[in-house]
Amino acid sequence: MERQCGLLTAENAPVPLKGISVRLEVKGFVADLSASLEYVNEESDPLEAMFVFPMDSDSAVYHFQAQVGGKTIVATLKEKEQAKDDYDDAISSGHQAFLLHEDESSSDIFRCSVGNLPPGDKVTVSFRLVQELPLEADGAVRFTLPAVLNPRYTPAGTQGPKIISVSAPVDKLPYTLQLEADFHNPLGISRVQSNCGVTPVEFLNPEKTSAKLSLADGHGFDRDVEFLIYCDKVHEPSAVVEGGLETAAQGTLMGEAAVMVNLFPSFPQTASKASVGEFIFLMDRSGSMHSQMSQEDKRPRIECARETLLLLVKSLPMGCYFNIYGFGSSFVSFFR
Repeated sequence: MERQCGLLTAENAPVPLKGISVRLEVKGFVADLSASLEYVNEESDPLEAMFVFPMDSDSAVYHFQAQVGGKTIVATLKEKEQAKDDYDDAISSGHQAFLLHEDESSSDIFRCSVGNLPPGDKVTVSFRLVQELPLEADGAVRFTLPAVLNPRYTPAGTQGPKIISVSAPVDKLPYTLQLEADFHNPLGISRVQSNCGVTPVEFLNPEKTSAKLSLADGHGFDRDVEFLIYCDKVHEPSAVVEGGLETAAQGTLMGEAAVMVNLFPSFPQTASKASVGEFIFLMDRSGSMHSQMSQEDKRPRIECARETLLLLVKSLPMGCYFNIYGFGSSFVSFFR
């Protein structure tokens, strides 16, 4: 059973979603995502709403805000107990407030209590997060936008798991989705692939270090949106420099410039010991090896054995292990 996400009431019922707007910026191996979701309270009574959204283990939220009744509430960091007390005081006084904390049952689910939502009012939840992107075996950088923040609408009679049991034609969904994506890589972008319908990739400079695209109209967000970003020189080191915030105080962390160095080394594949094998050569060095091979071949047997051994050693595969033992009245190894 899938976990319900999005804006929910205290009874775990969904608040109707009206629109999703996503702005994505990928720089090298890092994605900067800005999302805005709009909901409307269509009930005749006020409700206390809670926003639930999933978090990847490599993600971090750095901005969160909610717009309720014409007011904008921006999240700030506080001690856990102090934040809970301040939220309870605001709600009991009839004010808007929200409380964001990590879900106790799952470390990758966050819950945000948005507060009182009057009848007919809309709430816009916006957040920004930064995420380290995984690499595919072919060197592509992969970004995934999970389809969990929207209600799953399916045609009537369709079977299968869904977050919210609502039947509606897929081409008449009550919400819209807009997604624009920018991609930057100082080593150049060769191509961008997606599992969804997108506009053609537009390169912004001749070096193809920047590109953009957007999601095609009519996407129902019925599946994860994925992008694969390819770079021809993915194994070459690169660096991205970002200036500090002009509004931040001088000498503070946010006011200083930052450098992100991307390293994706390529190590040569070495065959394992099991695949190349180990070889032991035994060389007879007793007195009988000094006699000739035959009446026709007058060469000493030890000389023919030496030539055969040399041929075998030269024929060994790369990376294998071998040793040579010579024996007669005693024995000795070539490698000790």
